[in-house]
Amino acid sequence: MSETQTAGYDDVLEQAARWKAEGKAVAIATVVTTWGSSPRPVGSQLVVDEGSNFVGSVSGGCIEGAVIDEALGVIKDGKPRLVKYGVTSEMAWEVGLSCGGKVEIFVEKLE
Repeated sequence: MSETQTAGYDDVLEQAARWKAEGKAVAIATVVTTWGSSPRPVGSQLVVDEGSNFVGSVSGGCIEGAVIDEALGVIKDGKPRLVKYGVTSEMAWEVGLSCGGKVEIFVEKLE
């Protein structure tokens, strides 16, 4: 798995375009809502290809693994998802979002 957490907005979209041009299936995850302590602002993005390679960040690392799994599911079934992580959910502790905030991420397949 590859990773570039410091990639800027343009870098993320450029990588997505490169993967698409290579014929790879690609999904993009975008932070759409945050509340409280959240490591990445609204609009932060992460792109994932069918081989589990990814660029960007939606959480500074604490939930990236879970979001990558969601993105791979979107690549497979083509159905977009709105996923939510927060300290009030049991899943937050499982994926490492114990910072006291909440984040909602929209994951969609790029066509």
